[in-house]
Amino acid sequence: MELSVDRERCVGAGMCVLSVPEVFDQDVDDGRVLVLDAEPPSGREASVRLAAGVCPAGAISVLERGGASSPPSG
Repeated sequence: MELSVDRERCVGAGMCVLSVPEVFDQDVDDGRVLVLDAEPPSGREASVRLAAGVCPAGAISVLERGGASSPPSG
């Protein structure tokens, strides 16, 4: 799994940080998403998918190994 975020689309709700603080953080200047681990380990994949799904702006995309991509929700 590989993550991609659209910081311009991010509204700073912080749902991703609450879901997986080991993978996501928020910029102290503008509150937008920061990716701490763009290729999280397999043990966090379900949580990362959940975080992408609850993002109100659909700013998180998940690229699955093998090339399939999960588009942002919303």
